Amino acid sequence: MNSLAEIPTNPLLRSDDPEDLAREILRRLTYRIGKNVAVANDNDWLECTILLIRDRAVETWMASTKNTYEKQNKRVYYLSLEFLIGRLMRDAASNLGLTEPLRAALATLNVDYDVIAELEADAALGNGGLGRLAACFMESMATVGVPAYGYGIRYRHGLFRQEIREGQQQEYPETWLEHGNPWEFDRRESAYEVGFGGWVDYDETGDEGAKFVWKPGEKVKATAYDTPIVGWRAHRVNTLRLWNAEPLDPIRLDAFNAGDHIGSLHESNRADALTRVLYPADASPSGQELRLRQEYFFSSASLQDILRRHKQQYGTFDNLSEKVAIQLNDTHPAVCVAELMRLLIDVHGYDFAEAWKMTQATIGYTNHTLLPEALESWPLPLFERMLPRNMQIIYEINAFILRAARKDHNLDDHAIRNISLIDESGERRVRMGNLAFAGAHSINGVSALHTDLMKQTVFHDLHRMFPDRINAKTNGITPRRWLVQCNPGLTALIRDTIGPDFLDNIDALRGLEAHADDAAFQEAFAKVKYDNKVRLAKLVRERVGVRLDPSALFDIQIKRIHEYKRQLLNIIEAVSLYDQIRSHPERDWTPRVKIFAGKAAPSYHNAKLIIQLANDVGKVINSNPSVRDVLKVVFVPNYNVSAAEILVPAADLSEQISTAGMEASGTGNMKFALNGALTIGTLDGANVEMLEHVGAENIVIFGKKADEVAAIRAGHYNPREIIAASPELAQALEAISSGVFSPDDPHRYRDLIGGLYEHDWFMAATDFDAYTAAQREVDSLWADQGVWRHKAILNTARMGWFSSDRTIREYSQDIWGVPL
Repeated sequence: MNSLAEIPTNPLLRSDDPEDLAREILRRLTYRIGKNVAVANDNDWLECTILLIRDRAVETWMASTKNTYEKQNKRVYYLSLEFLIGRLMRDAASNLGLTEPLRAALATLNVDYDVIAELEADAALGNGGLGRLAACFMESMATVGVPAYGYGIRYRHGLFRQEIREGQQQEYPETWLEHGNPWEFDRRESAYEVGFGGWVDYDETGDEGAKFVWKPGEKVKATAYDTPIVGWRAHRVNTLRLWNAEPLDPIRLDAFNAGDHIGSLHESNRADALTRVLYPADASPSGQELRLRQEYFFSSASLQDILRRHKQQYGTFDNLSEKVAIQLNDTHPAVCVAELMRLLIDVHGYDFAEAWKMTQATIGYTNHTLLPEALESWPLPLFERMLPRNMQIIYEINAFILRAARKDHNLDDHAIRNISLIDESGERRVRMGNLAFAGAHSINGVSALHTDLMKQTVFHDLHRMFPDRINAKTNGITPRRWLVQCNPGLTALIRDTIGPDFLDNIDALRGLEAHADDAAFQEAFAKVKYDNKVRLAKLVRERVGVRLDPSALFDIQIKRIHEYKRQLLNIIEAVSLYDQIRSHPERDWTPRVKIFAGKAAPSYHNAKLIIQLANDVGKVINSNPSVRDVLKVVFVPNYNVSAAEILVPAADLSEQISTAGMEASGTGNMKFALNGALTIGTLDGANVEMLEHVGAENIVIFGKKADEVAAIRAGHYNPREIIAASPELAQALEAISSGVFSPDDPHRYRDLIGGLYEHDWFMAATDFDAYTAAQREVDSLWADQGVWRHKAILNTARMGWFSSDRTIREYSQDIWGVPL
């Protein structure tokens, strides 16, 4: 391998002088874009700037790879079906220290840095918190010095682009790759065949003894695309490797020449479908098959790449767990357990016992949810048809575990049924969560509460069998993206007040505590918030057509739309507040804007109804002159990372109101608090730890706790009695269900609201009165701006612990065994 001195360098790439940078931008305009200044447009300038930033990162990227190779450092491989990286230009430029030099360089060319930055496509590689966490972790691994690869899928269209038509969510393809991606490198040499279907032979003719041989009925080629991920100060650059699926033969010429022009592309279309869309709807058998194919495709390609790299350097797999740590980000890559076993046994000649020991020592599993549907299970016939050899291995693993459960742990039949990798409670299904647990040496939750609930619920019996495996690693966020980049005004104010140390050590934010009661600092802090609200109001005006008063309280709930996240509770409270304001105009109401954003899964009927309800309620409230200066409700369409970077800094109040015991962690709560918002929330997920860190007096907590929710569900809960005992709730529900907000279809929300009367599984009725009381507490706090600003400042000051740098250091020490 070449020394760093032999890597071609350009002295101008190391210069921060704006004139040198301008020359480099012009050089790329000429030789990479093929244009001159006279005809260049903003998109051309954007691509030139990105290419310069990327080129600046490449030398450190190469040096980082070389250093890891020469020192034989352990590598971390982070497998995730989502990487919600958003736009990269501002992030990478900031981490390289190039933001202001580039701004000045572009200004000499009469180009506005901020204008072209807004043109960058938002990479559609994720849905919500899971993907954004993976992106934060990749940046933090580079920042703290962990040699790492991220592995995922290069989705052509990602989740979907959301538009709101007549109040309803409409899904359209996201076209972020339409004009290419200047950040990525096509690694055609890193290509692997991935098989599906076929059969398994037992071959006894070889010199090495009998072995199983899988003969797939179908194969596709996985081709790698690499993106450099720059850490803070660019001390290290890691790799995000995304897989694209291609057919082995792009067209069947025999069929084409025979006149079957469509059929000749069948294999090409099947391969193409693998990387078209994130989370294809799985309500149909074909949708389930595509989901499983996606998960196996990227898992197998990633493992083949990992083993190839390891064998190339060390020549053996005997030291695999000493040099490789594989982390499964949720249950989607759980098939890695069986696939790593298959590769070690069938391809590389290890016996079952050796392979099982190596697999468990190498793999770690992060669980992100207690929801059964998110733990994933596949119909056994589907799994066996698609992956026959993996199914054989899963049965062998299952037999090994169940025998140990009976013989070594003396577990009863009930416990053994729960531990089994095969669910036999109805149609036989393969339990992917149990497979991930069995095949990993570490299983971590993402908050303290979530970790405890894992032990008590979904993995109770597995925890009894393996009591040392489950551990807590509370999620975190990167402050570079979620403070420095998205809130430059607040960053500058903090730097001017306590100095720049917090940029390298986020715990230094504690220095703001001494200024929480300083009137001048409070005013400056409030001015930054107001300016951010003006920016958000402009976005809302452009997308929704509603004017907002930036002096009102901005009450924001932005996240994936799901009943457990309880956007419905928030909307019902808005309806109740609307009724109260109209009934009592003489009261001094707090001007409030309720802002929603988020996407619903295309097949999730109730979630899509909740979006429509938010829009219907907003339409009525916003057009009523008696409340329009006091209350507004808006839904911002097509929520993504770029939208979050505007919404988060503008929030006064952060809604984290999930049903207790159902949110694994949450990271939006951390982003809002870091940017000076107060939280209203339940004791769920990381809210519990946030309360401990920011102080109970600086967060508004309400509602039933997780154990109380479980007890209510286990008892004879009658939500009708709860609703009847709450006049405000009953009146709001009646208004919604009777069609007050949907006069064109009076019965539109009858079934949605009927669910609250029938079962109220997510405790919206149970928690309504407590939520309403908490909101009126918020009103009281807002009335005294000195008190509010004091609490907001302390939220920012005390959020350092929630940095993803801290989380990654804990993973490195406790799970991966990577010294820092």
